[in-house]
Amino acid sequence: MSVGLIALLDDIAALAKVAAASLDDIAGQAAKAGAKAAGVVIDDAAVTPRYVTGFSAARELPIIGKIALGSLKNKLLILLPAALILSLVAPQAITPLLMIGGLFLCYEGVEKVYALVLPHAAHAHETALETTSLDAQSLEDQKVAGAIKTDFILSAEIMAITLGALPSGNIFTQAFILAVVGLGITVMVYGGVGLIVKADDLGLMMARTQTALPMGPFLRAVGRGLVTGMPYFLKVLGVVGTAAMIWVGGGIIVHGLEAYGASGLAHLIHEAGEMAAHAIPVLASVLRWIVEAAGAGIIGIVVGLITIPVVGYAISPMWRYLKSRLPRRRRKGVLADGKK
Repeated sequence: MSVGLIALLDDIAALAKVAAASLDDIAGQAAKAGAKAAGVVIDDAAVTPRYVTGFSAARELPIIGKIALGSLKNKLLILLPAALILSLVAPQAITPLLMIGGLFLCYEGVEKVYALVLPHAAHAHETALETTSLDAQSLEDQKVAGAIKTDFILSAEIMAITLGALPSGNIFTQAFILAVVGLGITVMVYGGVGLIVKADDLGLMMARTQTALPMGPFLRAVGRGLVTGMPYFLKVLGVVGTAAMIWVGGGIIVHGLEAYGASGLAHLIHEAGEMAAHAIPVLASVLRWIVEAAGAGIIGIVVGLITIPVVGYAISPMWRYLKSRLPRRRRKGVLADGKK
């Protein structure tokens, strides 16, 4: 009996080791896949704070909570099943979809830079129209809906990048990793956004600390620093997010072309990174990453500059035309039914 018990315990220990190794492997795959989506994550964190601008401090965290819940629904209820179905039915479509997402990232990133250089008056006008003639609740609902729509696009890119980074295998493992990445990124992004949005309130509270209290002068100084520094931090975060979008988008395009046999750009960027690494061996890894990221960023800028006129003169007018036509058809159908 004792020998049998020892053998059973050995088997359980072996199974536990296998399970732990599997969990370590899943955690490693999730971390690698999530890291590849870093550019989109940074941009998501940079974009979201503007959706709570103009609201009272008491409504900031509830609004972020609503957006986070919508983001989770986007990732876990819509995009995760869609990604798994795609990997089963048409895995060859993952690379083209990733490249389309890369085009979108390049366009969005470069368009932001273009908008800073040549501001679009029409965009400001549209924003003004959106924020007039609305009560506080309607404006909040509109902002939350707009944020969730924007999040859907960014979340789709995150899930697509994650799926593209996963090795083909057990669908349940893929589903679990996608869920872990989706949940982890959502918590990280919107938890970080909550901290960013409330940092100035915390700074204001610290700045009002009585000097006579222990560490009072230090807390006041830190609080004033937070209040003064947060606007600059948000600007830096926006710049980093835009640069990350362009870099990630360019990298996706380069790797997509390489997957279809056009590997010239990938080899050129890799060789430039190796040359930089050999030039200063002490900083080899850092320099290789910087040069390769810069190379992908240059490709992203070129692609973005090409897509801006395509979107501006072809896709956007076509989309506006379709939007203007659909309501007319609906109204005609209602009138026809009424006459009947």
